[in-house]
Amino acid sequence: MKKIKILYILVTLAVLASCSDFLDEKPKTQLIAEDLFSDDKRIGLAVDGALTQWRNTRQDRGALYLSLGTDETQQGGQQVKESTDQGALDKYDGALNAPNTTIAGMWNARWPIIFSASQIYRYATANELKAYGAFLRGAMTFEVAMFWGEVPLIDADNPRLGRQPIPDVYAQVIKDLTFAAENLPETQTDLKRPTRYVAQALLGKVYMYAPEAANVRDYAKAIEQFDAVIPHFTLVPNYATIFNAEANQNLSESIYSFQFRNIQPDNSMAQHHAGSRPVADLDGKTYFGGYDLALPTAYYYKDKADGGVWEPGDTRKNASIRYDLTLPDGRVPQMTWTGQADELGPHTRKFEDIRTQGVIGFWNGGFPMPYLRLADILLCKAECLNELGQTSAAVELVNTTVRTRAFGGSLTEEQTWSAGMSQADFKVNILDERMRELAFEGWRRMDLIRTGKLVSLVKERNPWATSIDDHHYRFPIPDTEIKVNDDIDEKDQNEGYR
Repeated sequence: MKKIKILYILVTLAVLASCSDFLDEKPKTQLIAEDLFSDDKRIGLAVDGALTQWRNTRQDRGALYLSLGTDETQQGGQQVKESTDQGALDKYDGALNAPNTTIAGMWNARWPIIFSASQIYRYATANELKAYGAFLRGAMTFEVAMFWGEVPLIDADNPRLGRQPIPDVYAQVIKDLTFAAENLPETQTDLKRPTRYVAQALLGKVYMYAPEAANVRDYAKAIEQFDAVIPHFTLVPNYATIFNAEANQNLSESIYSFQFRNIQPDNSMAQHHAGSRPVADLDGKTYFGGYDLALPTAYYYKDKADGGVWEPGDTRKNASIRYDLTLPDGRVPQMTWTGQADELGPHTRKFEDIRTQGVIGFWNGGFPMPYLRLADILLCKAECLNELGQTSAAVELVNTTVRTRAFGGSLTEEQTWSAGMSQADFKVNILDERMRELAFEGWRRMDLIRTGKLVSLVKERNPWATSIDDHHYRFPIPDTEIKVNDDIDEKDQNEGYR
């Protein structure tokens, strides 16, 4: 308990440090949790700090790490060569183990948010403030549970620091998100703060994504949550608008977006890592330059006729993927690293910020980054309908919303999914549809885990993943956690790791 009390204080100080210079009357070393959370004004500052920390898990390389090692995203060849630990996210080799520093970085970035959120929930008196704590704790616990399995459950009064049973973990997640959905406001002027619709959308996903072992997977309950959200948002007519830095300032289909802008320290830096290295070396102020951390797999960038995912006429293809790396002034980049032809292959366009063109480096790119948007929730609802045996209704929902938008407002007979599609065929098609709609937006690994397709599809479509097997459904618990947490030791490690 002494260890956890000290951690509470350090975490809280870290969260609050970026929010305000309040509490100068006391040396920080004298502060304890009760001081820091003594009134709702201070707790409000803690809320903003924790939300900023949550956003920052999607900043810099963190914006892309959770997309790596899937069937839609892979690292560039030079990136794999430069970092053994990072490369292991795609290669699934022996370096994907407990000492992996990249895995540890992802783990360590999330727990301070969970600790701070538990304090907010514990000490706030206003239910709205408590709801922010509940939401953040629920959202972050859901994420770590999906990727690591059994995880600690953090309550300010009763921290359970060992790995807890999966049913207990998901029961707490549902309890937190339910409280948030009941107590968060319907609208926000400060867009970094979530609304009740964000909590409801995520709660629906939890009912849909939770592993069978959690005993809470419930497609009917998921639809109830989605139906509470859907009427309050509308699809934008043009898919490309979502990734247009000049137009995307929180659009009508945005349920929640991480609030980035192209000014430090609020720049996302995602383009810095997702763009092309030869472009960057030729001109550091070309808006689609970068360093090849996350590239589309061949399956994601190729047409169906060539063994890929794209159908003729789908406007999302060229809105999502850059096939031509010619600079705006006509210069043609050449390979920087010998043999790394993927540097000049297709790249994602989803993080490009044209406002940096010729003005500042692409590192400064940043605009609202989608976390939950209506198209995702519509596809989730359709999938739930299919699981409940209502395949024709699921097909109609996809046809009349997401696909109609994708094909410019109307569907030809060839572009329309058949009302007679089987339940099994729908399961295959919806995963491809989610890739076309949502690639690089952070949901693919979870989608592959929950459907049991991680190993088969990644092995087939990601050329680096020659060593992937079933134990890779979970990441390893970092050895740094095992060393500092008295309640987790080597015998608690996920199967297959050392």
